[in-house]
Amino acid sequence: MTDYERIEKAIFYISAHLHSQPRLDEIAAHLHLSPFHFQRMFCRWAGVTPKRFLQVLTLERAKQLLRESKSLLEVSNSLGLSSGSRLYDHFVQLEAVTPGEYKKEGVGLSIGYGVHNTPFGPAFIAITPRGICKFSFLQGEAMGAHLADLCKKWPYAVVHEEQQATLEVLDGMFGVAKKPNKPISLHVAGTNFQVSVWKALLQIPPAAVVSYSQIAKAVGRPSAARAVGTAIGSNPVAFLIPCHRVIQQGGKLGGYYWGEARKHAIHAWESARYEGFAPEEAAQAEHSLF
Repeated sequence: MTDYERIEKAIFYISAHLHSQPRLDEIAAHLHLSPFHFQRMFCRWAGVTPKRFLQVLTLERAKQLLRESKSLLEVSNSLGLSSGSRLYDHFVQLEAVTPGEYKKEGVGLSIGYGVHNTPFGPAFIAITPRGICKFSFLQGEAMGAHLADLCKKWPYAVVHEEQQATLEVLDGMFGVAKKPNKPISLHVAGTNFQVSVWKALLQIPPAAVVSYSQIAKAVGRPSAARAVGTAIGSNPVAFLIPCHRVIQQGGKLGGYYWGEARKHAIHAWESARYEGFAPEEAAQAEHSLF
């Protein structure tokens, strides 16, 4: 069992017992680990203690984040939808294919793909010379389904395995390698409405959240929250186009195509890096049991 699989199991347990605020030894016992080893593993992975993670999961925190984000996406003209935004200390730029390129279905296009481990489990990534065209988490299945989906979307492209190049791109995504000297680019295909939603998602800062209705207002379709949800669900590049930062209006996390536990995990991981509390807690992790 990988560290992420253990973390996922712990997240399911914590989420299911949130009302009783489970103690460290209870969670560790569920994973058949000692409290000391579980705490070290959790802090090494998330950068925060399990206790802080419990606080990240609370409904009241989510509601507060929603209140704070009201001004983020109120007016579509203020979003700068044609530009990228900062994400994980990099710049992410989204470039949509033109209608003409879409009709060609990949003629003359070379796509490299690979499967690599990430902080949230193994993932499939595909790149073109212009950027990342697909990124999806594997959920127990082989990569075949993801490769088939890629070939279906780009039937006339030359698709080939490219482990080294995709690994370098992935390292840039998760901050493993040195900061890239150029923006991380996304090369995606979608309708005008889908692309406008995906660009709006790129405006949400790390560790922040917005509601579906806020995104709908941002793209000039205030009554289209359901259509926005569909566009978010069809996002071809998980994590970098941060659909995990969209939650329900009442503060509940809501669904996530890649699993609710993974959505919790990404929120905790981002919070550890962008809310300023991780270093102190991580340093004390070996000596502090709750």
